[in-house]
Amino acid sequence: MNAHIAQFLATADQLITAGPPTTTSFRHRGAAFALRAALESAVDTALDASPHALAPRTPTRVKLLCLRGSTDAETARRARAVWVLLCLGCHYHQYDLGPTREEVRAWQAEVTAVIALLCGPFAGGQ
Repeated sequence: MNAHIAQFLATADQLITAGPPTTTSFRHRGAAFALRAALESAVDTALDASPHALAPRTPTRVKLLCLRGSTDAETARRARAVWVLLCLGCHYHQYDLGPTREEVRAWQAEVTAVIALLCGPFAGGQ
């Protein structure tokens, strides 16, 4: 795992656990952004190691479809499923309360597991 992925995971953990209780929805949404960035970086790393060449600005949706050719179908499915949830958690609506701590913790656990499957076990895992 590269340093960017580890930093994104650490940032997400800090946003979930630290700070005053009045800013929880903003911190949870920020943690969702950091988790999504970590997952997208891990997908890029997995695809870079595969023989399938993609254009540099390929959308993440396409990368997640191509991931099926680089890893097993279950890992690719899990990556896409948690990415979709993170996208929903990142999207702001005035009428939406935002993700809860429990939702973000569940996403964090799933992202960490998927990253381990894509990039292999890493030192200092969450």
